[in-house]
Amino acid sequence: MRVLVTGVAGFIGFHLARRLMARGDDVVGVDNLVPYYDPALKKARLAILEQEAKQHGVEYRFEHLDIADRVAMPKLFKACAEMSVVNLAAQAGVRHSIEHPHDYIDANLVGFMNVLEGCRHNGAAHLVYASSSSVYGLNTKLPFSVEDSVDHPVSLYAATKKANELMAHTYSHLYGIPTTGLRFFTVYGPWGRPDMALFQFTKAILAGQPIAVYNRGEMRRDFTYVDDIVNGLVRVLDRVPTRNECWDGAHPDAGSSSAAYRVYNLGNGNPVELLDFIRAIETHLGKKAVLDLQPMQPGDVPATAANVDDLQRDFGWRPSTPVHEGIGKFIAWYRAWYKV
Repeated sequence: MRVLVTGVAGFIGFHLARRLMARGDDVVGVDNLVPYYDPALKKARLAILEQEAKQHGVEYRFEHLDIADRVAMPKLFKACAEMSVVNLAAQAGVRHSIEHPHDYIDANLVGFMNVLEGCRHNGAAHLVYASSSSVYGLNTKLPFSVEDSVDHPVSLYAATKKANELMAHTYSHLYGIPTTGLRFFTVYGPWGRPDMALFQFTKAILAGQPIAVYNRGEMRRDFTYVDDIVNGLVRVLDRVPTRNECWDGAHPDAGSSSAAYRVYNLGNGNPVELLDFIRAIETHLGKKAVLDLQPMQPGDVPATAANVDDLQRDFGWRPSTPVHEGIGKFIAWYRAWYKV
């Protein structure tokens, strides 16, 4: 398989590209290396991809460009005609979207439109794209299901991800582009993003600094280990969706369509109390955390939990990494990378 991966220098994109090349796939990676966090981490990921491509004897090419670039993107897709596409490029972060909303319009809406147009005009075999558990917004019925309404987002980030799903459906319906959206649930693991809780907590605890614990710790998250995410991504990528012949507009199934369109939750399905998550970090570090209990932050939600029955039914996928084990793997990587 030949696969175009946007956001290849990012956390999930890096792990996905490694997995694809390890099984013999050729990869074209795209990233703009935006300094949302330390670009050195992204450059280190890219160096590993270059090295592993040679080890596996596959073709790998990196393109340093912004998916919001309307001039560069058509040229890229013309050179990558009929490839499968995984769009992981996005401006991430709920709280960042409150302070810098235009970043999300440019990357998540304009950029995704350019990806869709590239797929439309160059015969993409399959477009898989990252959505988010954030689309569930004000929903309180747990676990979250793709059958649930997602019409009440509480952050611009969530709104852009919901918009991506609508845009993808439109292109599947109008132009026959097979699309699959995956709603990721709190991904963590080695080479993770420094703005995520596990990274920030580990850094602060080792430094003896207090960690900000929002909603005074009364939160639950469906933490999902990155290897489980990548396993799901690859399975979905390998099977091109078809139209649901039983789809009924009078009783619409939100997760499928009369077009070649699917949406799935990709989460652990086993939410963890935030304070238990912190205790597991303490255990692996051998050091207690200093808790700074704070109120709920704008754009945040108290709990997430994924119903992954559809993904298990259609792909036989199940998460296999317990949170305690995944935290241990992250901390081992963190100590090695930062020489702690």
